[in-house]
Parts: sequence; C-alpha cells; structure tokens
Amino acid sequence: MAEDFWFIINKKIIDAEEWAAERERNEFETVIFTNGCFDILHHGHIRYLAQARSQGDCLVVGLNSDESVRRLKGPDRPINAENDRALQLASLCFVSYVILFEEDTPEELIHIVKPDILVKGGDYELDEIVGADFVLKRGGLVETIPFVDGYSTSNMIEKIGRDFHQSH
Repeated sequence: MAEDFWFIINKKIIDAEEWAAERERNEFETVIFTNGCFDILHHGHIRYLAQARSQGDCLVVGLNSDESVRRLKGPDRPINAENDRALQLASLCFVSYVILFEEDTPEELIHIVKPDILVKGGDYELDEIVGADFVLKRGGLVETIPFVDGYSTSNMIEKIGRDFHQSH
C-alpha cells in the first residue's frame, strides 16, 4: 500500500519534456502555473497552493533547483535539497505536477507549460510577474494571491536561529 502512494507521489515529479507529453495526452480544462523555492514548506505555502489549484483542474509548480535558489537567496540556502522540496510539494493532493528548473526565472518553463492561469504571491505587481505577457497574449489570466501574514521561510529561519542562540 505504501509503495502505491510513493509511486503516485513520484509520478508527479517530471521534467519539462515529460510535461509536454502529458499535456498532449490529457485534456486539462484549466492549467495553473506557479513557481518558487518552497524551501521550508509552511502554512502560507499550503494556503497559497490550495488557492492556486482552486482556479482550475491542474496545478503545475515550477520549483527552483538548488543552484537557482543559491543564486537568488544566498549561499546558505536552500535549507532543504531540491529532491526533498519536490517530494514535499508532490505529496500535496492539490499539486498535480512539480517541474524543477535551473534558471533564475521560470520564463522558459512558462513557455513550455503554456498555462491558462499564471499565479504569483500578492507581493508582485503585474508588470513584475515573469511570463505574464506570454500568458496574457495567449488569452490566459494572471492572478495574485495575498500572503498569509506571519509566514515566510526567511522569518522561520531567523526565528530558528534566534531560538537556538537563546537556548545555548
């Protein structure tokens, strides 16, 4: 039984080429795409991803590779390796597929996924959202979802460090 779940979870972690084939095989009504580092999965991430998925029937998450996270967040990140982060995301029932990408932005991946809806966090303005022009030109939508106050990976890392130093 456990092997069945493991197989189902791992089957959701694919590459861009596999996605292209999957898109051909399936008739998804609405493909939603979002991306991020998802370094330490927390309440804010869960709410954000669930809200994103509620907008359609297939949620594709572009996941920054370890190297990409280091370039974006600094040498001490990621906390969790890309395979672990991908597994955590894929284990969520509302995440359909997880695709790792090496670039600093998901622009190239968005062109491959061809989402009907592109979703980002509420801290982005439309003109700052990578891939928005592409999605809009194809007749798609670009949506922002507000953050859940009090939840961020950076804040969690800071708190863990503070708590550790106070206890030692």
